[in-house]
Amino acid sequence: MKGKKISQSRTTMTEVVLPNDANNYGNILGGKVMHLMDMAAAIAALRHCRKPVVTVSVDSLHFVHPIPVGQLVLLEAVVTRSFSTSVEVQVEVFSENPLSGKQEKTSSAFLTFVALDSEGHPSKIAPVIPKSVQEKDRYQKALDRRRRRLKEVKLMGTIQ
Repeated sequence: MKGKKISQSRTTMTEVVLPNDANNYGNILGGKVMHLMDMAAAIAALRHCRKPVVTVSVDSLHFVHPIPVGQLVLLEAVVTRSFSTSVEVQVEVFSENPLSGKQEKTSSAFLTFVALDSEGHPSKIAPVIPKSVQEKDRYQKALDRRRRRLKEVKLMGTIQ
């Protein structure tokens, strides 16, 4: 199977934080941010795989800064590495003041998706071809994250 460049799946999204997206403190709900991250990551995974994908894990999501009503939410999703039937996607979230243009990183996470065939079974996908130094670094580190995830899943299977 022919490999794909990371740039072929890069996805960006922008939304404005509206009052119905906010908590009692006037900041976007964490669940709304999680939903947007899942959507951006799923689009990046879909672009890479060109097959239906499903979310199987989210790693280390932290909310570092709140995003108030009226601010923009910027999401950048990029495939870091693919494996046999799964793909890891990094999503970074930024807030932007629409009047000043000032941006601040608010969240990031790695999401893993599995590609599915027409019968809903895991399906082989193309490898990733990292080009830049940053892409190569993320590509290498993705293997360690995958090993950790698989170890955690194995441990969860032993808990009753």
